[in-house]
Amino acid sequence: MKQISCCGAVCAECSCYKTLCKGCNESKGEVFHAPKGESCPIYACAVYKKKVKSCGGCSLIPCTVWRETRDPQMSDEEFQNSIQERMGNLKKV
Repeated sequence: MKQISCCGAVCAECSCYKTLCKGCNESKGEVFHAPKGESCPIYACAVYKKKVKSCGGCSLIPCTVWRETRDPQMSDEEFQNSIQERMGNLKKV
């Protein structure tokens, strides 16, 4: 299984990985899409607030934090597919 971020994304499959972003786990959530000096809200919720390795054990996913952390370039369909894919990845861990 490939290493995934706490939200189930496979960082190595992202076009921004190793260019704009060194990865969620490696940067402790301070990724390119997070406000400067802050962690991604999903990473902050899982790792800092709930103190878990991933969202996989959370009964609330896909939660409001996931929905609010949407890539604005994705269509509704792409975003829903992304959520389903990430949830599937988390089930494999």
